[in-house]
Amino acid sequence: MTDSPAGTIVVEVAFAEPQGQFLRRVELPAGATVGDAIRASGVERECGIDASALDTGIWSKPAARDATLRDGDRVELYRPLRVDPKEARRRRAERTAPKPRR
Repeated sequence: MTDSPAGTIVVEVAFAEPQGQFLRRVELPAGATVGDAIRASGVERECGIDASALDTGIWSKPAARDATLRDGDRVELYRPLRVDPKEARRRRAERTAPKPRR
C-alpha cells in the first residue's frame, strides 16, 4: 500500500507502445474507477490515443472501466495485437530452425 491521505488512493496508469511507455501515478478519491484513473492520468492527451478503444486491466487481469480501484493498483491499457502470439513464435522458430542437409 502507499502512504495516501485518508479518503484517497494512489494508483498507477500504464500504457506501452513500441516508441516508449507511459507510466503515471495519480491520487484519486476512494471509490474511484478504472475510467477515473485513465482520465486523471492524461494518457490520451500525452500519447495521442483514444483510450476508449483499448482494453483495460488491473495488474494484468482484465477489468471494466467501472471497476473500483484499491490503493496501490496498476491500471493498464492494452493495445490490440498485430500478430497472434502463437503465429509469431511459429515464424521465429522457422527462421532459426537448422536447415536440413541434402
